[in-house]
Amino acid sequence: MRRRLFCVLMMTLLLTGCGEAGVSEGEELALTIRGEYLAMENCAAHAAITADYGQRVYQYEMEVSVSGEDTVLTLSAPETVAGLTGRITGEDSFLEFDGTAVETGALDSSGLTPVSALPALLEAARSGYITACALEEEGALLRVDCGDPTGSPGQGTETALWFDAAAHTLVRGEISVDGFRAILCEFSNFTIS
Repeated sequence: MRRRLFCVLMMTLLLTGCGEAGVSEGEELALTIRGEYLAMENCAAHAAITADYGQRVYQYEMEVSVSGEDTVLTLSAPETVAGLTGRITGEDSFLEFDGTAVETGALDSSGLTPVSALPALLEAARSGYITACALEEEGALLRVDCGDPTGSPGQGTETALWFDAAAHTLVRGEISVDGFRAILCEFSNFTIS
């Protein structure tokens, strides 16, 4: 009986040790960053967004402020829409200016729009199913890919996030729908509080 117990204990220790050795530096960093983004209450950034509808492409620049579930986006470019403000509270999202609401249209069947892309990227950082992660650019950036755990690559909605490996701030995010990049966001002055 002691011999069996000893063998079971040794196998458990060996398997546990192998599991820890199999975790890469990128995976550990991804889990650390996920914890920080789960605890985050507020953030702000400047975002340059490209929304690709296939036949038409829109480019925006905006200031972003997130407080809990509330997100405020203030467009700064193109100049023709500068000052337009987007507000997202829970499930509702719209652009408004002087009381007039504007809609650009959905990029996928779930209602993804340029306005809802930023909360979608933050949600992926907090709780997206991680399909891959790796350090890039000589360890300066961490790329984290998220997608449907039961889906196939290139199908459905997939998200790729790049974080500054030292500061843990979001640098870039992409949302692809059925293998086609629908949203590209590049962030600067990203702050977390």
